[in-house]
Amino acid sequence: MKIVMNIWGFFQTNILTQPAFFIGFIVLLGYILMKKRWYECLAGFLKATVGYFILTVGSGGLTNTFRPILAGLSDRFGLNAVVIDPYFGQVAAQNAVENLGRSFSMMMSVILVAFLVNIVLVLFRKWTKIRTVFLTGHIMVLQASTALWVVLYCFPHLQDIKIVFLMGGLLGVYWSVFSNLTVEPAQHLTEGANFTLGHSNMLGFWLADKLSSKVGNKSKKVEDMKLPGFLSIFKENLVSTSILMLVFFGTIMLIIGKENMQAIDDTFTTQSFLFYILQKCLYFAVYLTILLQGVGLFVNELTYSFNGISSTFLKGAIPAIDCPGLFGYTHGNVITLGFLFGALGQFIAIVGLIVFKSPIFIITGFVPVFFDNAVFATIANKNGGVRGLAVTTFISGIIQVLGGAIAVAIFGMKEYGGWIGNFDWDTMWPVIGLLMKNLQYVGIAIVILGMLIIPQLQYKKRKDDYFLIVEDYEKYAEKNGIILEE
Repeated sequence: MKIVMNIWGFFQTNILTQPAFFIGFIVLLGYILMKKRWYECLAGFLKATVGYFILTVGSGGLTNTFRPILAGLSDRFGLNAVVIDPYFGQVAAQNAVENLGRSFSMMMSVILVAFLVNIVLVLFRKWTKIRTVFLTGHIMVLQASTALWVVLYCFPHLQDIKIVFLMGGLLGVYWSVFSNLTVEPAQHLTEGANFTLGHSNMLGFWLADKLSSKVGNKSKKVEDMKLPGFLSIFKENLVSTSILMLVFFGTIMLIIGKENMQAIDDTFTTQSFLFYILQKCLYFAVYLTILLQGVGLFVNELTYSFNGISSTFLKGAIPAIDCPGLFGYTHGNVITLGFLFGALGQFIAIVGLIVFKSPIFIITGFVPVFFDNAVFATIANKNGGVRGLAVTTFISGIIQVLGGAIAVAIFGMKEYGGWIGNFDWDTMWPVIGLLMKNLQYVGIAIVILGMLIIPQLQYKKRKDDYFLIVEDYEKYAEKNGIILEE
């Protein structure tokens, strides 16, 4: 048993929680199962791993540069606020768990149990109807951190081993069911690229697919906009992102002020404040460009090599990956606009908390406001054009703040200053928490059975092509009269 735990410890430390290597080894395994030559396997591993590293440079640059700026609003006005951001949420969850005198290291065991549950549900897909393998390693860690506190909050006296299996089972079912729920919209968006979304906003992505088609006009997409005169420069993503971020973050930094920005960023010393603002805002376009280049590298390798896995021991399965994987299948301006309308919704909701004197005050976190709303925008633009995008992400922004405030109240996170903040954890997880807190084990049974029913309902609705959509998208499209874009 000790040998097994040592092997698991090595795997979780060096591979599972290191998304670039995790994706790289999944690609390597896929190529091996496809019986490719050794040098093709090596090349696939390197391209996928380096591609994900490039993506990480872009996403890390965006997060590390702009998260402190948004959080700086709290310091500027001396607010006692909770930041809705998964990294703030992880720290807050750790503090809450350790404040109970429990070990936060249980979180890694939760990940193991959850991942195994996901694999088992896929292996028995004939009965479970699960088609997806959740592969976003760092999201696993962030979710498990908050989930550990959620269960401890509801079951404070439960033994560690029971906590691990209880939360691992619950989280594994969530990963499986809700990544599976995103298969149809993701395949529709990518026209059969054979991967889907594996993040903390999977319910939100599915809802964005449904809502945008009802409120928008798909004939008027972002990429089809006719802009006259000088406005035509906004057709170029690099230009539009630079200008829009200069207005958005430039305004925020001016509000925060020079002295406060110097306290936030120790690299800001003698440089002119105006040129500092210009540089920071233009870095948004730089990091976004880097991120999209990385996406192209690793997604192509992963989707091709995963055929080796889906044709052998995980038949018919597709990978569920991070949000940026979907960014390459839309116009660049869609990502920027999704972020801006989501931010607008968040700021209006925050003003509402102030006006109505909410006992809990929320500060925007960069990860939910950017990555959630950008990925919602990809499918919203596809289904409902500019209007669908604007309405969907604006509503999402409001829900993120108000739902985040409710979640903070339910789980007692105000004193710890952070909450995960992504859409699913601001909507369905507070409901899950209330069921567990009030109904205990009965509540857990209701939640798990309720989630497992979802793929059964999906299958019942489309028995004839439920699996066809991942096995042969061209046949699926032909059968359903879907015209594929060239």
